[in-house]
Amino acid sequence: MTDPKLSPLHDRHVALGARTADFGGWSMPLEYPGGGVVAEHTAVRTKVGLFDVSHLGKARVSGPGAADLVNACLTNDLRRIGPGQAQYTMCCTETGGVVDDLIQYLRSDDDVFLVPNAANTAEVVRMLAAAAPEGVGVEDLHEGYGVLAVQGPSSDEVLTRLGLPVDHDYMSFVETEWEGRPVIVCRTGYTGERGYELVPAWDDSAALWDALAEAVAAEGGLPAGLGARDTLRTEMGYPLHGNDLSLDITPVMAGAAWAVGWDKESFWGREALTAERAAKETRLLRGLVVTGRGIPRAHCAVTDASGGVVGEVTSGTFSPTRKQGVALALLDRSVALGDEVVIDVRGREVAATVTKPPFVETGVRSS
Repeated sequence: MTDPKLSPLHDRHVALGARTADFGGWSMPLEYPGGGVVAEHTAVRTKVGLFDVSHLGKARVSGPGAADLVNACLTNDLRRIGPGQAQYTMCCTETGGVVDDLIQYLRSDDDVFLVPNAANTAEVVRMLAAAAPEGVGVEDLHEGYGVLAVQGPSSDEVLTRLGLPVDHDYMSFVETEWEGRPVIVCRTGYTGERGYELVPAWDDSAALWDALAEAVAAEGGLPAGLGARDTLRTEMGYPLHGNDLSLDITPVMAGAAWAVGWDKESFWGREALTAERAAKETRLLRGLVVTGRGIPRAHCAVTDASGGVVGEVTSGTFSPTRKQGVALALLDRSVALGDEVVIDVRGREVAATVTKPPFVETGVRSS
């Protein structure tokens, strides 16, 4: 068995006493002592949290026509944005399955920076490199950069303490410097709160983490592990690749058709996804709010009032904000919003209501 890879901040997490777990082949902090997931989740919703997400992939497509290559391969329409903006997109197979969902940073027509998921980076890079024309390079920079996320209502105050820019729009980025070291500051995140993801060079990550941690503490916030990141994203209904998106769960099924440039001439999976969208036959991803007692988990069966199986949970958790179980589930199209269903949680029937995420109100787009 291969040893997991280590973040550039691994020694910081060890010093803090973090409980770690494997995420896409990387040993990453799940939670820290002193309150764990619930306390960290609450800090992000009410104040601010600091995450290490350096396990996320980093890749660069560069050269004449780099943006055209990315746009012809990935789902979203890169021409909807301009330089200095970021966009959520997906890399699909020709049959419509999702190899990965990722963020693309448009630097210029000749330079696109990509942030895929950890386990899928190599495959995304391989596919793009195979499609690249002469003169366009595709580089895997997974261990060239760290990624630190500052998330929560007090995120602006944290970055301001470090002299970093906070006046740019949602899904836009600024390439700047901190103490003479280059860093990308992008107003993105995976929590539903106002926040930023900072991309420093790998070797600069530890110094930036230390400064951010001090500023976060001064604002009453906490370092947060990937356990809280998962409860936060589930409350928002954000999909996780491998659960709510996969080679078997398409953008159409996952309710992510908004991230597909349907009018583009080409992208991987276009023909299959267009046909699926028109047929309106596949299951769809819906939200479930537990009305009984129980915490739904992935793969729990969902039944209707007659006892017939109508779907399956893809992601489920206890919502620290709502103090009840919530879930995402692939459900038959016969199931409507507002319907009452039953989730089989380890052989116990748990009542739930079908709803449309997000499950909480947050400030992700606040100005």
